[in-house]
Amino acid sequence: MHTRKLVGLVVAALVLFFLITQPVESAEVVQRVLAWLRRGAEAVVTFVKGLFA
Repeated sequence: MHTRKLVGLVVAALVLFFLITQPVESAEVVQRVLAWLRRGAEAVVTFVKGLFA
């Protein structure tokens, strides 16, 4: 359990460091992830519509 918490803290520290030192690149990463999630959600919606059409 302690190892999991330590790894979580290290990951959070690295993310925070990346956000502070490279904000433009961080924003681009977030935009790419959100676009990927949107495309995935659209694919699921298209699939479900195809089932009931």
